[in-house]
Amino acid sequence: MIPIQKVYGYITRRTEDKIQVLVFRHSNPAAGVQIPKGTVKDGEETEEAVIREIKEETGLKNFKVETLIAEDFWKNDDGAVHQRFFYEIYVTESLDEWEYQPTGGGEEKGLTFRYFWISSPNETELVRGHGDYLDYIF
Repeated sequence: MIPIQKVYGYITRRTEDKIQVLVFRHSNPAAGVQIPKGTVKDGEETEEAVIREIKEETGLKNFKVETLIAEDFWKNDDGAVHQRFFYEIYVTESLDEWEYQPTGGGEEKGLTFRYFWISSPNETELVRGHGDYLDYIF
């Protein structure tokens, strides 16, 4: 079985001398609180994929990919194996909160994501797998 490549973006900002990470609440309450992520397309490099996913899911345009902080293999709830790539991304300017309708299509079409910042890994519960490397940030 070939693993499905997924990219995850820990979007960070510094405010009042502390690091914050961007998360969002899905318009479907059962989907929980997540970080931006998505599937790598055929022929796409993982860094290109995370840039595309950030733009499509958040609407942010001015950000910088800092580093790949972790790569692993992970078994999803449906049994599929994911090769995951976690990137730290830095943004200098952004709102404290906003809503955005993803532009990538697919399952996200017509949904609205509500974005906000967290200041510690335990501030809010993220869906399974999304907070696995937050300790590398905070």
